[in-house]
Amino acid sequence: MLNLTLIIGNKNYSSWSLRPWILLKHFQIPFTEKRVALFTETTAKALSAYNSNYKVPILKDGDFVVWDSLAILEYISETYLDGKGWPNEQHARSFARSVSAEMHSGFTHVRSELPMNCRKKFEHIQLSDAAEREVERIKTLWRQCRSQFGQNGQWLFGEYSIADAMFAPISLRFESYNIPLVDVEQAYLQNVLAQPSIIEWITAGAAEKEIIAQGEVGV
Repeated sequence: MLNLTLIIGNKNYSSWSLRPWILLKHFQIPFTEKRVALFTETTAKALSAYNSNYKVPILKDGDFVVWDSLAILEYISETYLDGKGWPNEQHARSFARSVSAEMHSGFTHVRSELPMNCRKKFEHIQLSDAAEREVERIKTLWRQCRSQFGQNGQWLFGEYSIADAMFAPISLRFESYNIPLVDVEQAYLQNVLAQPSIIEWITAGAAEKEIIAQGEVGV
């Protein structure tokens, strides 16, 4: 019997928390969800036991603890999916790792100018030139993944993978901020938004009462 607990932050704002949560949900891996409201007087105390530098998400597998979204995704793939979190074919797998790593470490302007917020829709957002370049880079990556490796399915690499989990929060951002998309990237966004688990996450996030100022900036 599995003994997995995923500690996450506010669903309305915590893009990092969404990534392992959606992978577990997609592959129907049973887990217990523990939500910790971020940026409160009790947040540090609630996270102090996990050696995660007071950050979410955190995965507990029995007494073993893994933190950082990408590390958790890798652990889930290796431990519970027999490596199927990544594409099977070598070139596709390497490309998926590359785009996931770029998502993990990059796109800082998109992160700061388009904070994830499931409750709101934003119109006429004025992005900096740097953020615009990052948006175009994401669109290009989506098109490359779909055209080169995704012909046999509806996800970036055909079958659902860690790459889709890594880009799930970007899809929610693009929807919330009405980022113009066409053709391949628009079809991919709609596919993500149609996921029952994504709908579940958005609904729960929109119902939360906490307000985190950094996520309400809008630009």
